[in-house]
Amino acid sequence: MHKNRHSMFTSLLLVSGCSFALGLLIGYPSWALALSLFVWAFFQARQFNRLMQWFQSEVKQEPPECTGHWGELFDELSRLQRGRQKREDRLKSIISRFQDSTSALSDAIIIIDRHHNLEWWNKSANHLLGLNQESDRGMPVMNLLRDPRFVRYYKRGQYNDSITLPSPAHSDIQIQFHITRFGDEDRLLVARDVSRLMRLEQTRQDFVANASHELRTPLTVIRGYLETFLDQALPKPLLRGLSSMQNQARRMENLVSDLLLLSRLEASNQASDEHPIQIRSVLTHIVEDAEQLAKTLDKDHKISLDIDNAFDLNGQEIELHSAFSNLVFNAVRYTPANGKIEVRWWTDEQGGHFSVKDTGPGIEAMHLPRLTERFYRVDESRSSASGGTGLGLAIVKHVLARHGGQLTIKSKLGKGSTFACHFPTEMIAPSHVEDEHSA
Repeated sequence: MHKNRHSMFTSLLLVSGCSFALGLLIGYPSWALALSLFVWAFFQARQFNRLMQWFQSEVKQEPPECTGHWGELFDELSRLQRGRQKREDRLKSIISRFQDSTSALSDAIIIIDRHHNLEWWNKSANHLLGLNQESDRGMPVMNLLRDPRFVRYYKRGQYNDSITLPSPAHSDIQIQFHITRFGDEDRLLVARDVSRLMRLEQTRQDFVANASHELRTPLTVIRGYLETFLDQALPKPLLRGLSSMQNQARRMENLVSDLLLLSRLEASNQASDEHPIQIRSVLTHIVEDAEQLAKTLDKDHKISLDIDNAFDLNGQEIELHSAFSNLVFNAVRYTPANGKIEVRWWTDEQGGHFSVKDTGPGIEAMHLPRLTERFYRVDESRSSASGGTGLGLAIVKHVLARHGGQLTIKSKLGKGSTFACHFPTEMIAPSHVEDEHSA
């Protein structure tokens, strides 16, 4: 381009010089110079007009034939145009291959822009989620996927875990949603049909639930006869054996009850109903039961209760009571005599929090990631002596998942443990306990 500007300036000087010299010969140098400049300018304007017409043509053709610096300019622009066209064709080919490959996927792929609007999706999204290519493009994602659980998951902004919900287009299809951030606050939503896996899991849950249910009747009969025999005047060795059998039967009943509860929790990812529950009332009763358990186990524990009365928790009271009591009772069972247990409920800008801190023996770090697994035991002999079923923390994990919460565990050997339940802000509600007392 710099060369073309130099050539144009050279041609202007050449035309001006020649016309001025010719004008001197004929005695009209000014007129000759003006006429030559007019002709030169007309030629340049004409070439520029041809260039603009070539640029504005919808179908790009070969550049106009021309000589001199205009020919060089046309050739240079033509080379640039061909290079740009090759790059565009290559990018179009990449985009086309990407669209073809994503269309072949059975999973729904959706791109959501920074304003939370649907920008693009593949064909599977039309089937799995009921999207329409013509009417839904540019629409807010929460206007099309309106399930409160998805809205809560999307707004939370923490997408380490996925969420499984029924399809908005087909109620018999279970969809697993997972969101990944990319670019400038854009999001990639992947929706996968997990109906078959859910059916297999349901079969397993039904088997566990049915087997547990069938065990209740014979256990009840066994315990009834054992209680009858223990009321009789029998030799001490026989009484010891029957007493041991009664303890094991009671433990089996507790195990069956926990299995049934866990099966019911696994049957759904969301609590059946959510109502404000009075945290003070729930925790007060749990602490009272914990103190009674400590007396039964001959442990002189000091149990403290610290409650923030400003907020309560939305949820299913029976499930939350089970989760909280599991944590408190575990602390009672595993904390040595004369230990301290701190039960606390508080709220902050992150949401609501419930914690149980004890002065027990602590847990090695290698065991912490697996504590919520079913029947996982840190110390088999200690767990058996405590009378636990090995399902308590698994129940806690599932209850929290159904309420949008998370469980954190901090523990060090010889320094006790802290189990904390964290709930998002949308799960807490202003408490009316103080208002009722003032009224």
